[in-house]
Amino acid sequence: MEGEKLPRISRKGIQEYLNKEMPHVELQNITAKGLIIDHARKGFVRCTFIIPPSASDAHGNWQVGAIATIVDIVASIAICTETAIIRGNVTMDYNISYYSSAKIQEEVEIVAKVVGNKGKLNSTRVEVKKKDDGELIAIAKQWTASNEFRAPWINHPSKVVCNCQTMDCF
Repeated sequence: MEGEKLPRISRKGIQEYLNKEMPHVELQNITAKGLIIDHARKGFVRCTFIIPPSASDAHGNWQVGAIATIVDIVASIAICTETAIIRGNVTMDYNISYYSSAKIQEEVEIVAKVVGNKGKLNSTRVEVKKKDDGELIAIAKQWTASNEFRAPWINHPSKVVCNCQTMDCF
């Protein structure tokens, strides 16, 4: 990818796309509501997120499934900034380690970085930390593969959250 010119991508454009509700991806819509992109560049994205009551377990902690979903979303944004591939990214391997918990209304920082790009394969590392004291909540590693195949019966947009062809440069 060295020397290849990528389409322009903007933090504002990605944020606007995130704020739109998309049909057929209700879980992502609920989970990503309130996600704010603080910084984005090629292969990197940093977001802040205030944990909503809808993402909590019975004890008021951030539910681990909600953490895994938002980590997947932020990893997808990082991959889009690296490759400009909008559709067809399929998670091949995903692991996440949980170190601590966060409560409802706590602010967290989510940082995703593409650490490997081998053509159609990408590896992303995501860290989730409490914003106030930097306590580590979770670390995830994810491998995705780009697949240009699009089943004709699937007629809804991809969960990858940027339209890299039409966004202004940041």
